[in-house]
Amino acid sequence: MRLILAPMQGVVDKEMRDILTDLGAFDRCVTEFVRVTDQKFPERVFFRNCPELHNGGFTRAGTPVFIQLLGGKPTWMAANAAQAALLGAPGIDLNFGCPAKIVNRNDGGSVLLKEPKRLSTIVAAVRDSVDPAIPVTAKIRLGFNDSSLLEDIANSIVEAGANELCIHARTRLDGYKPPAHWHQLKPLLAKVSIPIIANGEIWTWQDGRQAMVDSGCKDLMLGRGALACPDLARKIKSSYQGHAVKALSWQEVLVLVQRHFESRDRWNLRYVGNRTKQWLSFLRLHYPGAEMLFQEIKRLTKEHEIRIAIDSHLWLESKRPALKGVC
Repeated sequence: MRLILAPMQGVVDKEMRDILTDLGAFDRCVTEFVRVTDQKFPERVFFRNCPELHNGGFTRAGTPVFIQLLGGKPTWMAANAAQAALLGAPGIDLNFGCPAKIVNRNDGGSVLLKEPKRLSTIVAAVRDSVDPAIPVTAKIRLGFNDSSLLEDIANSIVEAGANELCIHARTRLDGYKPPAHWHQLKPLLAKVSIPIIANGEIWTWQDGRQAMVDSGCKDLMLGRGALACPDLARKIKSSYQGHAVKALSWQEVLVLVQRHFESRDRWNLRYVGNRTKQWLSFLRLHYPGAEMLFQEIKRLTKEHEIRIAIDSHLWLESKRPALKGVC
């Protein structure tokens, strides 16, 4: 099995990718999307989105990072894919799943699921623009309003030359409302010739196992669940291999929060602390200590105030017995 870290816009940045892949078990990461309209971006855009290009396209732990492109114009998608590949991207991922209304209104993301032939044209253009040795993957949902076109969508992407297909098992209309309909992926496995990766609503290692059973897929993409439970990938892979792994305590996770703040979030002078607050909003789903810290810093805007709050919580945690997480 393989586990892939999802490209969550606004939170899974280079520093977060380093933190989560350092914990082990992830086989690939995907960047936040590069929004392609009608231009070929200069090198600096790709290095800003994927600093790992300075390291051959790999995280600190050696996990490959695919660059994700989002857009509806084949020519410009191809031009930017070629640019990313030239800079050393290990792979190109195409976002046909983003449900954001502003993205859909501007001819990007899941709105393209209404037109399987357009998907084919975009994928084929990108595939032709990069070396055959560089994987081209696509991420979709079950459909826009329903899943009636799912087989057509999958076939169009496969026939255009994609190497893998990740499916978020909800429609655009579903948004992120539970449940994820993993079972709808299983019929595709016998009809397509490339690996399918299941995604959506995987919060625990038990969810991961159930997603594999229901979908028939051996590979999973983890997003919000990995933010809520940083060692989720390690737990899923360990359970699949038949052995247990010690859960991270809140004190151990808090060290990671501090590291992320110090390496990334404190330097964003206009929005200092925003990404740390976003991460805590996920972590509090599993760790009561994260809820306490979130409530303390959610209205703070100064770097030193947030840093002091994190340091204080870390000091207090060091004085009490470590409690395991529950994820």
